[in-house]
Amino acid sequence: MQTTITARPLTAQDFAPYGDVLAAEGQADKIINQGFCGRWHDRARLDFGPDGRAGISIFKAEPRSLPYTLDLLERHPEGSQAFIPISMTEWLVIVAADAGGAPGRIAAFIAAPGQGINLHRGTWHGVLTPLHAPGLFAVIDRIGATPNLQEFPLEVPRTITR
Repeated sequence: MQTTITARPLTAQDFAPYGDVLAAEGQADKIINQGFCGRWHDRARLDFGPDGRAGISIFKAEPRSLPYTLDLLERHPEGSQAFIPISMTEWLVIVAADAGGAPGRIAAFIAAPGQGINLHRGTWHGVLTPLHAPGLFAVIDRIGATPNLQEFPLEVPRTITR
């Protein structure tokens, strides 16, 4: 069992099994606002199920440091969840594919300043883990009447390093 996980830089290719990377990287898809604004168009597959709607919330999380002890994963079976940092600081993203209702192999990424993510529905992930204050994020996720959170405490905590 992996007990130490090395976080690697967040890239769209490496993160694709878990979700979408949201960033203004490369050439913009469109130039708008009289040529003063680039638009990176339709970058995430938002999914709120048949009984949910999109909601935008603001989260303020306490900064953590590396090495980080991971002892809990969670997932949202009824909808996707996007995290868009409001401050330009790096942050830690921890994910795992589903393995029969439990988290499978865990991966960790360092999101660069300005990178956000959209977790696909049902993707296991760590809690919001900014590495610097103020830890402000806009979060776009499912609002609905049915439960949408499953937590999985890890019997053996993992250590996340850089």
